[in-house]
Amino acid sequence: MSKKILIAPSILGADYGRLNESLKELESFSDWFHVDVMDGNFVKNLTIGACVVAGIKTKLPLDCHLMINNPHLYIEDFAKAGASSITIHAEASRHLPEDITKIKELGCRAGVSISPDTSVDAIAKVLPMVDMVLIMSVRPGFGGQSFMPEVLEKVKWLREHFPDLDIEIDGGINDKTAPLAIEAGANILVAGSYILKNENPEEAANKLRNAGK
Repeated sequence: MSKKILIAPSILGADYGRLNESLKELESFSDWFHVDVMDGNFVKNLTIGACVVAGIKTKLPLDCHLMINNPHLYIEDFAKAGASSITIHAEASRHLPEDITKIKELGCRAGVSISPDTSVDAIAKVLPMVDMVLIMSVRPGFGGQSFMPEVLEKVKWLREHFPDLDIEIDGGINDKTAPLAIEAGANILVAGSYILKNENPEEAANKLRNAGK
């Protein structure tokens, strides 16, 4: 039986001047909110920190994606700020199993992410430990990039070998690429501009949710 498709709008393109109001408008047709955290170091872009996450008021889970170096220094801050899940990059963590354990000990779902050029071999040792794997289908750092279909082979491999795993995909997700991602085995779709910049965000989200049917 296939896993339920979840829609996680990325708040990267949201209006931060009225962030809670913006998220309220998306709640009824979203499952999670995806929070992109960038440090200007691991990736060139710079976004929000734990203090902004702490100010988010929503009934939906906050899916915090830490695109930062030395994530072990910040895991506790994001857990205390209200993160429901914390995903760290295999390329940025010096002690991946220990960091995953720390996330879980703090009561959050633990995820690991890999960039397009990184093989699943890099996360093999933590796959039995994590709740979720996030496959980047663009190079991390900026929204609005084009989907890289070659990463779908990683999704297929993960679904075949870990059938119960949550597999999230992020980057260039729209009504054309979502069916490919779902067919490969992804069950959590992160979408930024496709939903937030759409004239009808609810219709856009529902197209993604139903893309595999």
